[in-house]
Amino acid sequence: MAGPRKDLYHRYEPIRRYVEVGFWIVVMALQALFNTMVAMVDARSRAVPRETWEIVVWEGSSHLVLLLLVPAIVALERRLSPLASLAPGRLARYLAWHLAASVVFSGVHVMAMFALRSLAYAVAGEHYAFGGWAAQWGYEYLKDVRAYVSIVFGIWAYRMFMLRWQGEARVLDAPDEAPEASPQPADAAPAQPPAEPSPPPAPARPERFLVRKLRREFLIAASDIDWLQAEGNYVGLHVNGHDYLLRATLTDFLTQLDPALFVRVHRSHAVNLSRLREIEPLDGGDARLHMHDGSTVPCSRRYREALRGATAS
Repeated sequence: MAGPRKDLYHRYEPIRRYVEVGFWIVVMALQALFNTMVAMVDARSRAVPRETWEIVVWEGSSHLVLLLLVPAIVALERRLSPLASLAPGRLARYLAWHLAASVVFSGVHVMAMFALRSLAYAVAGEHYAFGGWAAQWGYEYLKDVRAYVSIVFGIWAYRMFMLRWQGEARVLDAPDEAPEASPQPADAAPAQPPAEPSPPPAPARPERFLVRKLRREFLIAASDIDWLQAEGNYVGLHVNGHDYLLRATLTDFLTQLDPALFVRVHRSHAVNLSRLREIEPLDGGDARLHMHDGSTVPCSRRYREALRGATAS
């Protein structure tokens, strides 16, 4: 059976990592080229002109280190997301973390840049003099903090666009808060002895989710979810061949769904039993689950018994 037709997002996903890496390589290469050209023009007006190879080494070493630092900034931005950090009382901590990160970023950049330049000068039979460390590092930090902010903002803007493109979901039917009990007047009749405690009400379960995808909004029913996958601080909802993210952990989100319908089958996966077509046993006690939408979901040995019991009931 042929799988569902992939949209533009799903056709982009297999090459996404290559595009992202290539983007930063091209950006840093172009920036190094432009800065080298400007520095070469500026060097002609100096009393002691610099050799072309020196300017190339300066700009090349600087932007090479910046490129190598991008993955670390990506990981940091994921942990210090602005949308999750601008809540009251967290803004100061958010800015303080980024300020500290910018200092570390600049320190690593300067030291690695100095090492690369010293090596290049040694190969050329020259000596590279960095100048006074305190004054020079202050000058470099003013440049580095601009680069740091630009990279962080670029990563955040791209991630927000990808979330909107992929589709971000939120619970539509939030449970209403229970009304507060009104105080009894002083002359009221004495309260009756408390009756036996009634069983706790069943937890409210969302029936629908609102999905925002670029400029479109639409609803999906909880029963239409084929399977779920943990993706960091999000849960991926797989619905009819499309993926939508909901900000929650898989463990917490499963407590909101019907346990007779949704079963965890892996540390990072859960399935809708009504969408399960076939269970394929594998060596070692694991299994591969074939869903009605044509996709497959891993099932670990740890959850096989729970799945077997759920399908038998």
